[in-house]
Amino acid sequence: MEIRNIGVASPGDMGQAIAARLKESGLNVYTALEGRSARTKALARDAGIEDCGSLEALVGTCEMVLSVLNPGAAADKAREVARAIRKTGRRIAFADCNAVSPQTVREIDGIIRDAGSVFIDAGIVGPPPRGKSGTRIYVSGPDAYLFTQFDNPSLMVRVVSERIGDASGVKMCYGAITKGAVALGVELLIAARRLGVEQALEAEFKESLADVYGWMTSRIPPMPPKAYRWVPEMLEIARTFEGVGMTPRIMQGAADMYEMVAATPLANESPEEARARARNGVEVVRALAGGK
Repeated sequence: MEIRNIGVASPGDMGQAIAARLKESGLNVYTALEGRSARTKALARDAGIEDCGSLEALVGTCEMVLSVLNPGAAADKAREVARAIRKTGRRIAFADCNAVSPQTVREIDGIIRDAGSVFIDAGIVGPPPRGKSGTRIYVSGPDAYLFTQFDNPSLMVRVVSERIGDASGVKMCYGAITKGAVALGVELLIAARRLGVEQALEAEFKESLADVYGWMTSRIPPMPPKAYRWVPEMLEIARTFEGVGMTPRIMQGAADMYEMVAATPLANESPEEARARARNGVEVVRALAGGK
C-alpha cells in the first residue's frame, strides 16, 4: 500500500506537529474538524492541514489515518473510524498512536480489522517534533512496515515486531519512568513547600542529585495543560503492569496526582499559553501548592 494521503485525528499539540513533519516529507495531510474546538482548528490551519470536514470524508480521502489524541478517547475514536470505513467501503490503514496499554490496543485492532481495514500499533516517544526536537514512533504489527514510507530526521520510525501490542508496551514502560517520575517530583516538591522545607530540600538536591533535580524541574512547566490527558495514560500503564502480574497501584497514584493538577487554574491554559508564560519548574510548583 502506497501512502500519499494521510489523515491526522486530531491535530492537537502533538498531532499538529507530526502533521507538519509529514507535509515536509511530501505527503498530503488531512484532518476532520467537524465539531472540533476553535483552538484545534487554528492549529490545523497554522500547519497547513486540509480539512475534510467529517471523519467519513477523511476516511474516503486517505490511505492511512493516525489517531493522536487523549488516550481515554482512543477506543471511541477507533469505533468512529470503523463506522466510517464500513460506510465508505474503503480499506485503509489505521494507526493508533495513543498512550494505551497492549490490552487496549489489541481491542482496537479487533475493532478496525472487523471493519475490513489494516491496523498498526504505534507509540510516540519524545516531545512534539518542532524545531530541533525529534520524535520517535515505535510501531508493531504485520503492517507496521507501512510507516517506514515517511521516516525522516524529525520523525524517526522504529519497527519493533510484527506483534500487535509490542509498540504500546514500549510506550507504556517508557511513560512510566518519564511521566511517573514527574508525578512523584511534583508531589514531593509540593509537600516540601507545604512543610516549609522547600529551600533546604532544593539545596540538598542541588548538592547530591543535581542532574535529577534539573531533569525534574525542567519537565514540570509544560505539564499542567496536559495533566488531564496523563490521567488516563497512567491508568493505561497501571493496566499494562497488572496484566503481567505487577502492582497497578504505583501508576494509579500517579493518576491521582495528575487528576489533582488537572483541577487547578494552570491546567486551564493551553500548551501554547503555558509556553508563552515561560514559568520555571519552581514557579509552577509554588502555584500548584497554593503559593505565589
